[in-house]
Amino acid sequence: MTGGSPTAELLFDERDATPMSTDEATVKPWHEARACLESAPKAWLSTVRPDGRAHAMPLMPVWVDDAPVFATRPTSRKAKNLARNHHCVITVSDDTLDLVVEGEVTQVRAESELRRVAATFMAKYGWEFTVRNGNVYDGSLPGSPEYGFYRVTPTRAFGYGSDGLTATRWRFR
Repeated sequence: MTGGSPTAELLFDERDATPMSTDEATVKPWHEARACLESAPKAWLSTVRPDGRAHAMPLMPVWVDDAPVFATRPTSRKAKNLARNHHCVITVSDDTLDLVVEGEVTQVRAESELRRVAATFMAKYGWEFTVRNGNVYDGSLPGSPEYGFYRVTPTRAFGYGSDGLTATRWRFR
């Protein structure tokens, strides 16, 4: 995310025929949404297949350089989908928030960034990646398979309160 905090606003207003709150005081700050995603042990990533069908898979996110990052093998369906269409959605929940983050994915390539991401995976999950010659490997698995790290730059997000009556939209551009 670049440029500081996103704009937070009510998702619905009084003109909408919905039981959602239109009280500005219910708008949640981005730091609460970020904490939800940053602390989540698991999230769901949705991508688009080449034929237009949706694809959703669980993943283990980490928070690095003000954005969520995940690991996957370059030959996985999600990596192949993202190579063709870099738009995605990450969803996650905690006790106070259901969060939907729309974003654009870029693969992390710089060796210094790869090392920071690998260290973050180790700190959060105990998942040890080896970085060498600009590539990432999981040495704990047979054959030490290659992985890629993918950063999601949020473009828009939606948060729904646990009360079922509050909703916030964050716009990043």
